[in-house]
This record gives sequence, structure tokens and C-alpha cells, in this order.
Amino acid sequence: MTILGRDRVGLEDSVPTVWPKGDMVAAERLPTALGFLVGNELRVARDQARIKQSTAADFLGITAGGLAHLESGRNRQQPDVVRALLGHYGVPQPQIDRIARLAGRSDADDWWASNADVVPDWLRTLIGLEGLASSSFAYAPMVVAGLAQTRGYARALLTDNLRVPLVDADRVVDVRTDRQRHLWRDENPLRLHCVLEEAVLHRRIGGSDVFREQLQHLLDLSTKPNVTLQVIPFDVPVHDGLDGKFTLLDFTEARSIGYSEGPEGARSVQEPGQVAAYHLRAERIAERALPVHDTRDLIARYMAAL
Repeated sequence: MTILGRDRVGLEDSVPTVWPKGDMVAAERLPTALGFLVGNELRVARDQARIKQSTAADFLGITAGGLAHLESGRNRQQPDVVRALLGHYGVPQPQIDRIARLAGRSDADDWWASNADVVPDWLRTLIGLEGLASSSFAYAPMVVAGLAQTRGYARALLTDNLRVPLVDADRVVDVRTDRQRHLWRDENPLRLHCVLEEAVLHRRIGGSDVFREQLQHLLDLSTKPNVTLQVIPFDVPVHDGLDGKFTLLDFTEARSIGYSEGPEGARSVQEPGQVAAYHLRAERIAERALPVHDTRDLIARYMAAL
């Protein structure tokens, strides 16, 4: 599990938080999203082969620190290096070919560049991962998940906020809402499965007009073929989401990655066993939530009550 420290400006789903600095702040040279994925594949393959980092480094003729940078994604992994390492680890050829193709892809989707000064480095990696993912599962217990927020709702979350300067608020909202572009891309749009707590529908963030627009947006989203929206009603008191919000990203050419938030920072979850537990948790949460049609009916009732 990797802890990703937060910057002063938060771009996640709710009100940003100032996280402690020090050991929890990522190194200055952070990985790109693509490097992060390839590095995770290299590290997992080495662990499964039970080969020490120093041994693998000797095989390549580099230092252990150099190999660590390859596995973290801080150094770009060239396809021929990827093939050599995975072959040394005894990885099957089809898997080697898949990961080498991934390493050879371009990683230049930096649409957020104009707002780079309000995008913490660690979040650039997560935004990039959303762009590479084939699907995303988001459990949101307190506020609407970021990929489903309207601009007005997102802006209301930052109103009179102590941690985001007023001058930066609109640009923070720009980045948050622009992340939704992956839901509308022409080829292979991101598949989103979002589960909200009913409390989210009860919390009229932004006032009646803003919240009505948000609820209508949820209804509209729920009709899209690549979006599944569910709500866990109040009469389900105990379920597997009570530990807090989390997101699970799946990829066509790489292993799944989860991430969650807590008082100590944003955590990415990469260990195969832990990721499998995230998948199970997501399945169990979805089973306890209302079916899609019942979810739409519930949202419509909340709209009618505004």
C-alpha cells in the first residue's frame, strides 16, 4: 500500500483536507500514470518470482535504487528492459508481450496542464489512471462521487472553505469536472459503477436549485449504457462500505488498483491480495444497494420533495 500525501489544494470528491507532511509526502519525482501501472506489474512479478530487488538489479547491471525507480514508475520503463526483467522472472510470454506493449504506449494526456499549479503531483497520477482505466467502481458515503458531480455541486462543496483560496476555487472545480471527460470519450468510454449512501441524497449541498440539478444529473447518468448507479438505503444499517469511501480501477492491460482516503492521506492499494479484497468489498456493497430502477425511483422522490 502506497501512501500519497496531499497538497494544500484538494481535488477529490469532497472538501479538501490538509494532510501531514514529512514521510507521507511522495518524493518530488513522481511517476506518470503509465509508469505507475508498468512499475506495479514489474514489482508484483518480481515478488511472485521470489527474487530480491538487489538480485534483479544485478541482472540488469544497475543499482538497487535504479530498479526501485523502475518499479515505482519514477524512471521510464523501456519495453526491452521490461521484456528482459519479466523473462528473468519466468513470466509467461503472453503476459510479457502485454506489459511490454503497455510500456511502449504514450503517456501524454495532460489536459490539466493549464491548472497544474492547483493539481498536486500525486493527484496527477490518479487522474492519469482514470484516463487509462476501462472501469471504475466508486463508493461514496458522504457526497456524490467526483465523476458524477455537477459543476454547481462541486463549487458549493468549496464555498467558504478555509483550505482552498477563493481565487483558486473555480480552477479546482474545472479539474474535478473535466475528469468526467473519460465517461464520454468516443472509444471505449470509462465504465462507471457508483454506489452512494442515501444520506448523500438527503444532504442538500448548494441549496435546492443546485441540488435539484445534481439529482437530475444523476438520473441522466443512470440512463447511460456505461454508467451503473445504485443507492444504499437507510434501512441497510451494516454493510462492507462502513470503513469509508474507496475507488477501484480496472485496466484492460494491467492489474487493478484501488485507492481510498483517510486521516493520514490518500492510499493506493496495489498488492494483489488487497486488491482482490477490494473487488469482493465492491461486489458485496453492490449486492446490498438498491437495484438500478429502484435507485432511480428513490432519486426521483427526493427531487419531488425539494
